[in-house]
Amino acid sequence: MPFVNINQLRTFVAVVEHGSFSGAARALDLSQPAVTMQVQSLEADVGATLLDRRYRRVELTEAGRILLPHARRILAEVEVARADLASLAGNVSGRLVVAASTTPGQYLLPRLLGEFLRLYPEVGVTLQVFDTAEVVRVVESGEAHIGMTGAQVPGSKVSAEQLGVDRLVLICPPDSPLLAGSVDLQTVAQQPFVGREVGSGTRMAGERALREAGIDPADLHVVMELGTGEAVVSAVAGGMGVAIVSEVVAEDALRLGRVALVPDAHFPVDRPLFVVTPRGTLTRAADALLGHLRAVL
Repeated sequence: MPFVNINQLRTFVAVVEHGSFSGAARALDLSQPAVTMQVQSLEADVGATLLDRRYRRVELTEAGRILLPHARRILAEVEVARADLASLAGNVSGRLVVAASTTPGQYLLPRLLGEFLRLYPEVGVTLQVFDTAEVVRVVESGEAHIGMTGAQVPGSKVSAEQLGVDRLVLICPPDSPLLAGSVDLQTVAQQPFVGREVGSGTRMAGERALREAGIDPADLHVVMELGTGEAVVSAVAGGMGVAIVSEVVAEDALRLGRVALVPDAHFPVDRPLFVVTPRGTLTRAADALLGHLRAVL
């Protein structure tokens, strides 16, 4: 059977219920010729005459009697669907999987998600912490609804929107000779260096800052690569070398004097924070979180 549209069915039912084409036209706020055309189109589509046109009234044919309950059921289902969609539009609920790289995942998002859940108590959130490359992968694959990173991954098939910044600082042990006076970055680059793992947003942003200052990251004397910012700070506090870390990660160690800021003119530097979303329609919960992050960041 060819495609039958909802307006045809609605018009057919209205003619039956009002007993005439003119009554249906008034009820539907249509012209009588428009009502006639809708019914004729429906009859052509189903391949049967549905109504007998008699003087001042219409009667159902056998085909019309068969179609009528189906038409009413379809129209009722359409109204239920409309109501469900209207309810959905006003209610944000469901499970939301958020992926984040280490710094935003451990230091920024827990607080922001707490505020979000107070606004949307029917949403349940799972926060997963990965390196930046893995965050992009799980958002791209649909394993996470939304993500936050400190760097973009070239060639990825996600949307990245900058929201907020993170400050990167250059730190050293508190007894480092680098603290004797102002030093140039070339001197710093010759020191043992403690870095984050490949795929880390902090590492990507730090290497970019070094390149902009004329230092090739490949020339660094990297003595250790670690999976978290806290581990890097601890290694620096233990005298392993210098490092580039997020200021918020090093905050406590700096305050307690366990590490110190290297007096270099190129640091601190700000790096952007990105909200990563899949290319396509977001769930209601993910869209609400994106709106919340835009508002607060």
